[in-house]
Amino acid sequence: MTATHATTDLKDAEGPAGRAGPAKVAAPRRPAPSGRALRTAGFHLSAGLLSALWLLPIALVLVTSTRTFDDIAAHGVGSWPHSFTFDSFRQAWVDGGQQRALINSMLVTIPTVLLSLGLASMAAFALSRYDLPFRRVLLLLMLGGNLLPPQILLIPVSKLSEMLGIYDQLYALIGVQVGFGVGFYVFVLHGFMRAIPGEIQQAAVIDGANPWQIYWRIILPLARPALAALTALSFTWIFNDLLWAITVLRTDTQMPITASLIGLQGQYVSMWNVIAAGSVIAAAPTVAVFLRFQRYFVAGLNLGAVK
Repeated sequence: MTATHATTDLKDAEGPAGRAGPAKVAAPRRPAPSGRALRTAGFHLSAGLLSALWLLPIALVLVTSTRTFDDIAAHGVGSWPHSFTFDSFRQAWVDGGQQRALINSMLVTIPTVLLSLGLASMAAFALSRYDLPFRRVLLLLMLGGNLLPPQILLIPVSKLSEMLGIYDQLYALIGVQVGFGVGFYVFVLHGFMRAIPGEIQQAAVIDGANPWQIYWRIILPLARPALAALTALSFTWIFNDLLWAITVLRTDTQMPITASLIGLQGQYVSMWNVIAAGSVIAAAPTVAVFLRFQRYFVAGLNLGAVK
């Protein structure tokens, strides 16, 4: 390159006063939306529409439960509300017998969940951490019991409860729920406990821990996500059960909340606000339990997916 060309290039790079000016940079072009971005937007749009469609009946029940009977009779169930009251909750709670039914559900659900998960965790600990004879056969038998449709067992369970003299008692329903739930809980907990490294248990044995201490202080804390997830699931299943409740129970004062809803619908045939209020009362405990154990529930699902 000659000196003339170098001088010309330097002047082009300098401003009018001989100082170096900023180089001109072309404005970047915005990339056209890719097919992946369009698919993502379409997925979120369709998921949002499905979520709104799923939440619409829930919103309708909530709105109906706070309307008066005269408003619903005059404008219809699906109309825009013209009133707001909590009197329907009082009618369902006091006059409809929801208070006693909710107590019965709690008296059945809480002991059943604690007893079922306690027995299942012990059985899963023994089957997963020790070389017991016929442990696979026992595990398959527990799992096979859950494959039987409950409809074919209704009459045998009813007859057996009558023969044992526990018919129409809440502890009969507790025994039935425990018997039909332990097998599934053992199968789930067995997979979690089996994945725990054996070196942890060996270290505890070297330190002098007995099997009960290993189960209580080591295995159970490590299986907390699985236990929390099963707690949420079992509480929902047992609390919302209707089939076994009407099989082993007879009198209205012993019925849980799900069976009480049927009686509430028969008592308040056309009073949709009272029926909706009873449904909200029945759904509130399960929603509260799920929100309480939501973090552990998601963690247990993710842990199970990885394993």
